[in-house]
Amino acid sequence: MLVNLGNKTTVADGELDLLKIASVLQDENILISEWSLHAREKMEMLDEAEIKGYKDELQRQFPNWEWSVQSSEGHSEAVAVLKHESKTETIKILSTPIKDQYQTYVIYEVKGQGWNQKVEENLPKRIADRITDIFRGNATTFSCIKGEFNDKIDKTLPLEMKHLLAVFKAKEVEALKEDAFISSSAYSTMFSESVEAGEKEMNVQLGIRNQGMGGKTTIVVGTPIITIEY
Repeated sequence: MLVNLGNKTTVADGELDLLKIASVLQDENILISEWSLHAREKMEMLDEAEIKGYKDELQRQFPNWEWSVQSSEGHSEAVAVLKHESKTETIKILSTPIKDQYQTYVIYEVKGQGWNQKVEENLPKRIADRITDIFRGNATTFSCIKGEFNDKIDKTLPLEMKHLLAVFKAKEVEALKEDAFISSSAYSTMFSESVEAGEKEMNVQLGIRNQGMGGKTTIVVGTPIITIEY
């Protein structure tokens, strides 16, 4: 499926989409196993000095992060990583030469294992601060959560998907159905980011996988698309 990024917003606008997804899954008695928020910005064309200045500025702002820089045939990748408790934060500055300037992408990602009240309380301010400190313009954000159903689901996968789409106030745009796996791309009024799927817009994806006899049933939900492997 070919998708194009739609409108851009910052995570500072209202409640975090990540928290909206977590709230719905918890209400459905689904145990959250991992989560991630990914934000990125395509910057205006920069020259080499401007990129170096931007990297130096971020290194001054985040001196306790582990920084590394790799270059090959003009391509440059600066990466900073900070690990704390069950969370990992990453900043990437990716630059590709085009004539005398560089096409540059800035990426911020935070991901973690499990979910508790401390994460829920601390995450919004941390992410809002990071977005403000790292990006110069509006960043496009992707939120994703993976979880497990606490009990054996008593519905078929299509019926469970239909129920979850209703809970997320979403209208299905595309679907994929297999014996032990089902996924849906849909549009929900709960989320602001969106991408184009053909001629339609979508802003949430759900995937449910049944691990077989005695196995767990897992779910991944992402907005506007899934970014965790499933």
